[in-house]
Amino acid sequence: MILTKLVQTTCGPGQLGMLPNTNWLKALAATGRKTAEEALVWLHDHGNDPSLDDPIPQEYALFLCPTGPLLEKLQEFWRESKRQCAKNRAHEVFPHVTLCDFFTCEDQRVECLYEALKRAGDRLLGSFPTAVPLALHSSISYLGFFVNGSPADIIREFAMTFATEASLLADCSVKPCTKQLHLTLAHKFYPHHQRTLEQLARAIPLGHSCQWTAALYSRDMRFVHYQTLRALFQYKPQNVDELTLSPGDYIFVDPTQQDEASEGWVIGISQRTGCRGFLPENYTDRASESDTWVKHRMYTFSLATDLNSRKDSEASSRCSGEFLPQTARSLSSLQALQATVARKSVLVVRHGERVDQIFGKSWLQQCSTPDGKYYRPDLNFPCSLPRRSHGIKDFENDPPLSSCGIFQSRIAGDALLDSGIRISSVFASPALRCVQTAKLILEELKLEKKIKIRVEPGIFEWTKWEAGKTTPTLMSLEELKEANFNIDTDYRPAFPLSALMPAESYQEYVDRCTASVVQIVNTCPQDTGVILIVSHGSALDSCTRPLLGLPPRECGDFAQLVRKIPSLGMCFCEENKEEGKWELVNPPVKTLTHGANAAFNWRNWMSGN
Repeated sequence: MILTKLVQTTCGPGQLGMLPNTNWLKALAATGRKTAEEALVWLHDHGNDPSLDDPIPQEYALFLCPTGPLLEKLQEFWRESKRQCAKNRAHEVFPHVTLCDFFTCEDQRVECLYEALKRAGDRLLGSFPTAVPLALHSSISYLGFFVNGSPADIIREFAMTFATEASLLADCSVKPCTKQLHLTLAHKFYPHHQRTLEQLARAIPLGHSCQWTAALYSRDMRFVHYQTLRALFQYKPQNVDELTLSPGDYIFVDPTQQDEASEGWVIGISQRTGCRGFLPENYTDRASESDTWVKHRMYTFSLATDLNSRKDSEASSRCSGEFLPQTARSLSSLQALQATVARKSVLVVRHGERVDQIFGKSWLQQCSTPDGKYYRPDLNFPCSLPRRSHGIKDFENDPPLSSCGIFQSRIAGDALLDSGIRISSVFASPALRCVQTAKLILEELKLEKKIKIRVEPGIFEWTKWEAGKTTPTLMSLEELKEANFNIDTDYRPAFPLSALMPAESYQEYVDRCTASVVQIVNTCPQDTGVILIVSHGSALDSCTRPLLGLPPRECGDFAQLVRKIPSLGMCFCEENKEEGKWELVNPPVKTLTHGANAAFNWRNWMSGN
């Protein structure tokens, strides 16, 4: 056995030879039990791993994976769908049909899983379908191939047989997939990309011969919900609390535990060493969780053999090179292709609920002490206010978000993250409520340190609707930076703040919005992601009609329309290069709807007044 060889190889002088068998077993499980040499390297790298002695088993899953020409065509679909329609959930994993959900297995029983796979394969080999029929299924958030009929029944029987054998031999609780078998092509994508994805899917030729393999993979259960980064460059620590990086290393990052990290740095755990520490984020790139999965054994039905014994490139312990799109192509040619076909998009979002919207024009008097200090008279007032050079009175005509407005903004940002949208740049009106909303959305997208907010006065509210005979006193870029907003101080706006005129005409307002949105779009000529504009309700009309080539609405119609736009209302425009125009499409997330909540005084309620 490999374990015996491993212990014999390392026993003797040195620390490794004194390690308990549990450590050897963990090393073998973590490397797919392939060779003693790989397990030995793993143990050496994990010499300072604080969790080395923890009895934490791996999680295992069984997948049915295509090979050969069909796999190549599926990989081509992966590349094209990501290039034309942005990344979606399906890109996180290689092409597969799930046979058994992830389950745990003790390290000393992993060999029994391999025997269970072989027994199940041998039992169903004679009846396994020579061709697996795939039928395309499409919905607003899912695209994939369904496996139906008797072939699906036989595949499900194979999964149930493996689960039974694994339970008997390895004492594992395995849940086989008994519902609709499917090979996912796209999942949780933008609804307006459905047609493009369907066209790409219909171009996949299903007549190709295919050898289907049942592949057993494992993962580290501790990092299932972490972000995965891949090191691009070598990094030598400058301090004792920093990680050593080698190109290709995978780092697990918990987004909820980044408070200690300064800007440009993250705290992560190295998969290669198990050590935790700081690392420069710009030395890494985002990777998929499945890149870190370990391949153990495969059963190929057409050959009826365990292919893991082959010592070629297909015996790799990681699946990234085998299943995911190739990254070794010429970057210059790929980027040129993307620039040619990628569609530029603009997402215009109204800010969240503002304090004066709930508490009226006298809101500032309700939360000010006689000496001009802020206090919180109601839970829907924010916990604190940023510092302003002229004190709290500057907030009167530039109010902040309410507590509910903060909550709304975070919900919208979380929904955008879940939708898979890729924000490439952010522009905000200089009103505090808009800059706050932009910051909160970026925080939920995990982009608050990567993307700076460009403050554009040209998309400020129609000044005729602002109170007073002068334009509101807005926070300066320096004040915003002091208040911990990540502002791009190098951005040159299309319309300077000093040029805003009080009580401007409707035509003047339309003209500055048009000039501003044209510059915003032209400022990002190479961006293939989404340009986010956070402004006022009026911007959903005034910042999209110029792109659509439409004339301004009549002033009365415009006012009626804007009154109906809710907090975090959205409009989404996409450039159609084939037809040389912009189009309105469905926003990536739904509208946020909620009811009113009246003030409550318990004293009046108790006394019956």
